[in-house]
Amino acid sequence: MEKQKFYITTAIAYASKKPHVGNSYDIVLADMIARYKRKKGFDVHFLTGSDEHGQKIEENAKELGITPKALVDSVADEIKSVWDCLNVTYDRFIRTTDADHEDAVKKIFKKLYDKGDIYKSEYEGKYCVPCESFFTSSQLKDGKCPDCGRECTDAKEEAYFLKLSKYQDRLVEYYESTPDFFQPGSRKAEMVNNFIKPGLADLCVSRTSFKWGIPVEFDDKHVIYVWLDALTNYITGIGYNPDGSSELFDKYWPADLHVIGKDIVRFHSIYWPIILMALDLPLPKQLLAHPWLLSGDDKMSKSKGNVIYADELVKRFGTDAVRYYLLSEMPFAQDGIITYENFMNKYNTDLANTLGNLVNRSVAMTNKYFGGTVKKPNKDFDEFDKELKAVAAECADKYERLMDAYRNSDACEAVMTLARRCNKYIDETMPWALAKEEAQKERLQAVMYNLLEGIRILAALIYPICPECSEKISAQINCNEDSTSFGITEQFTVGEAKPLFARLDTEKVMAELEEEAKKAIEAASKAESKKAENVVSLAEISIDDFAKVELRTAKVINAEPIKKAKKLLKLTLDDGSGKERTVASGIALHYKPEDLIGHNVIVVANLKPAVLCSVESAGMILAADCGEDIKVIFVDDIPEGSRIR
Repeated sequence: MEKQKFYITTAIAYASKKPHVGNSYDIVLADMIARYKRKKGFDVHFLTGSDEHGQKIEENAKELGITPKALVDSVADEIKSVWDCLNVTYDRFIRTTDADHEDAVKKIFKKLYDKGDIYKSEYEGKYCVPCESFFTSSQLKDGKCPDCGRECTDAKEEAYFLKLSKYQDRLVEYYESTPDFFQPGSRKAEMVNNFIKPGLADLCVSRTSFKWGIPVEFDDKHVIYVWLDALTNYITGIGYNPDGSSELFDKYWPADLHVIGKDIVRFHSIYWPIILMALDLPLPKQLLAHPWLLSGDDKMSKSKGNVIYADELVKRFGTDAVRYYLLSEMPFAQDGIITYENFMNKYNTDLANTLGNLVNRSVAMTNKYFGGTVKKPNKDFDEFDKELKAVAAECADKYERLMDAYRNSDACEAVMTLARRCNKYIDETMPWALAKEEAQKERLQAVMYNLLEGIRILAALIYPICPECSEKISAQINCNEDSTSFGITEQFTVGEAKPLFARLDTEKVMAELEEEAKKAIEAASKAESKKAENVVSLAEISIDDFAKVELRTAKVINAEPIKKAKKLLKLTLDDGSGKERTVASGIALHYKPEDLIGHNVIVVANLKPAVLCSVESAGMILAADCGEDIKVIFVDDIPEGSRIR
């Protein structure tokens, strides 16, 4: 019997910089789904890759003094390296600079132009370089990009456009006939109310203001714009070409699931289906638009100083620990949060204590009491046995329903519910007490068998989430049967008990992280100093540059140490605005909190906020660098809120 196909993709990563751990959620989520579907017997094809064209890459390369191709080659390798360290089982990593993709995109553009769905006109409006998106003035939010909040620039240029309005009614019909297309379902209302009901404006699909892109063959002033280039990777990556497609494309298209972030739903639920309609191709079956992973309470950004990288987490804590945190901490429809403190707490609680300790002591007791071998009992001895089996069946059933609905966080909780019940079973049956009585040997053997059978089911359930952990458990119990039915194993002969996850000393790790951050700052400072050696005199700035810095006086109304940050004090300031301002200041080695409270200081009031050791710092107080000493500049005779000029 032929296997049912399942074609899954991720959004391709933009090749301008290394992806942070929030960007990595996409790929880990997709890999979990792919592994789960393979275990269910599906013929899975898994596509991911990198988006490598556009103005932002051209500008970044120019700043670095290298070619755009050299930049994307380097970043694409970095993206692949991060994906690989997360143990991702993709079938192809497509790059939009791949020759087969570029060839197909040129022909797709020409096909839609010849059909009359693409036409030449002129664009005038607002353009966001980071998002590579055009907006009308009415679409801006507080005068800035509605997607990322950054400044937009005025843009006017000749361009080719795709006729979106032509397919608007057909798109709405598809939404209505495919009720499960949007996951979560709330994404549909956002698209219909915010974009479709007001009427779709035709989509700009070429640019002339930069050159780093796939050229329009019949009009070499233009390069094909990012959304027609990037989105079509889902079909070119499996061999689509207007001149004739591959067997792979015929087998796997349409896609069963596109895994994307919530910020690009519009492009995947409006632009992409319309491109496919214009090409006379079937539409994807489902979009899974997941929420964001926030650092503390904010979106990750280098400018905010709150970026955490997945590969660095893997080096310190291991691949499965990172996968488990991402998949267990991200709700289905709400943003998740990551901090080092939260990560280590989850690691110790779930992986080291609940799961790891369960496996370790169960295998150790089987070796101690029965020389490593126990057989299946022929009866339940008491209600504890019956309840353990009932919970195992309930958790396995719940897990499958949740995984089918892509509710990974809830599925992780189902796994841990079973692990906690197994630990409770140990407390209830007390194997160490049973081992003291020869008459209880049969009961003790049943207890150990039931524990190992529960652990076997746990290994099967956790495989898509933590594959290495699953394999280690199976090796320790010498059984890789992946059925989730309780009691199918006739006998266990276990191996050596080995810890799965060593418990973390959180204070020690936080101290190490602080020291590493300090060294990184020092290295950056030395690099800046080296650059400065070639400067003959101080760099001059204009009066306009200085005017951009807003200095105000503020009273220190509270000061306190920041836990696990030896150099930082958390200052609460009254800057005369009526709202308290929090500043993390690196003066803890020079001042005690009581030395500061009640004094007026000068604060840089318009400095972009940054998260330092879980404290959002909104400003910087002025201090003098006096050799090895630091002197805060006090201005007690100047009222708080005064502007310093």
